[in-house]
Amino acid sequence: MNSSSIYALDFDGVICDSAVETAITGWKAGCSIWKDMPLTTPTDLIEQFKLVRPIIETGYEAILAMRLLYQQTAISEIYENYAALIQKLLEETQLTTTDLKQLFGKTRDKWIDRDLAEWINKNPLFTDIASKLQKLSQLSTWYIVTTKQERFVKQILLANSIELDDSRIFGLDRNMNKPEVLKMLLNAHPEQTIIFVEDRLPTLINVIKTDELSSIKLIFALWGYNTFDDKLLAQQNPISVQNLDDFLKF
Repeated sequence: MNSSSIYALDFDGVICDSAVETAITGWKAGCSIWKDMPLTTPTDLIEQFKLVRPIIETGYEAILAMRLLYQQTAISEIYENYAALIQKLLEETQLTTTDLKQLFGKTRDKWIDRDLAEWINKNPLFTDIASKLQKLSQLSTWYIVTTKQERFVKQILLANSIELDDSRIFGLDRNMNKPEVLKMLLNAHPEQTIIFVEDRLPTLINVIKTDELSSIKLIFALWGYNTFDDKLLAQQNPISVQNLDDFLKF
């Protein structure tokens, strides 16, 4: 760790292992759209969702992914035709992505109101990440850059005794993509190195393709939601590929 560096960390897949909670929330939300789905999330579909999770960018997509899995869509087909399959479901339901984002957030809120402890339990942090972040707070400045709604990030951090000012959490609520947030951080810290840690390779590739962000150091989080092909491709780009043990080292 370098005190002259600014750390920008993705949340899901870097800090929090939220795949199970995301699957269940997606299923619960889906039940309010498609009445043929049983109220209890099938365990086998949660396991299948974990395999699909690497291609999901924003949480609300779990609603559609769980529906596809319920319809017995093969995981290979979801990977090959994800955009088309998602678009077809949107057209069938006549819902917009804004509708689904709101539904996903409200479904989480209801779960939290009913049983906060259970919801937190389904959102564990990756091993030793909590102590890493607590030490990082003492040594450097860090931000969260995520597609998750900020109120859920705050609740998970609070439950793990991690303090971070609201102004340093950039989530779905800001209506900014990650490159836009990183540009803002560069302007805010012109004399310091920014290190961006992300588990989704397409996001890192977008940063590489943005000329204004060429000074940002990129870390690909192998412990998060990515595929074997992602891991191979990352090594062909100007990206530092790290295991969790490497990231935890100071």
